[in-house]
Amino acid sequence: MSNEERRLNRSDRLFRMILLLQGRPNMSARDLADHFEVSRRTIFRDLRALNDSGVPLTWDTSSGYEILETYQLRPLMLTAREAATLLVGVSFMKLQPDASLRADADDVGLKIRAILPENIREFIDRMLSQTILDPFWSAMAPDRDSDEGRWYRIGEAISRQKRLLIEYRVPSRDEVTRRQVDPLGLVYYTDHWNLVGFDHLRSDTRNFRLERIEKLMVLNESFTPPANFDLQEYLLRDRGATQLFDFEIAFRGEAVERARRWLPVVLERESEADGWTHFHFRFENVEYVAKSLIRFGNEARAIAPPALLDGVATELRETLALYQG
Repeated sequence: MSNEERRLNRSDRLFRMILLLQGRPNMSARDLADHFEVSRRTIFRDLRALNDSGVPLTWDTSSGYEILETYQLRPLMLTAREAATLLVGVSFMKLQPDASLRADADDVGLKIRAILPENIREFIDRMLSQTILDPFWSAMAPDRDSDEGRWYRIGEAISRQKRLLIEYRVPSRDEVTRRQVDPLGLVYYTDHWNLVGFDHLRSDTRNFRLERIEKLMVLNESFTPPANFDLQEYLLRDRGATQLFDFEIAFRGEAVERARRWLPVVLERESEADGWTHFHFRFENVEYVAKSLIRFGNEARAIAPPALLDGVATELRETLALYQG
């Protein structure tokens, strides 16, 4: 069990211990240990943590532990800044292409506002009424109902370790293939969801864009995730690519910071030469990088691999051809 899981388990146990002692007072440490299936030593640590956090515990040698009747669990309380942070986050979710995410974000926003004191709610409403997130996005955002809510269904399958049966469209071959996939993770890239899973058809871990899944079924069949699989490591390394290229691109001026935000990779190395900052990284999609470099104009210079130079040159020739004559 990871440290994060232990922390979450303990937080849940502390909360349930308060409810238990309020409903069934006069329990001994042994009773509590038996109820939560942990050692008495763990129970003593938990009781000390509750006492340190202000829970009014009492103890008697003959009756055991109880909590004073006047104590009540505090309802969810948020500062103005915390509430504003949550509601701005909700606003970001409303920009997403998935209609189900936008609907859920609306519901969450209403619930957050409902628990706020009137003065904080009015203050935040005034502030957010003059706060706009990406003013042109909502008019241009795609509305893809085909993958609406699928991220949640797949997330459930990941949590329950249930195999998926999908019909997946491959645009490059203009075909739809039927596959069984063990879902291992979900990744969101700016405007679309990706499923990372073990593809039984290819006998390898692959990426699947949710918008290209034409049919999705969660099977009753369970699977065991590979013990050595780490989603973050997978994304930082090969991402299932069949071939990785060694890139070197030089940027100058303000383009350096823009490039750091744009690059879809972790930089392996940076170097400085003649006023240029050289970025070294590995990536699988030369065409994507070539097309993207055009936006940097003369503040970017492609150096390697050779296919990148050819790609940028092709993009520039095709652009120039639009304006010749």
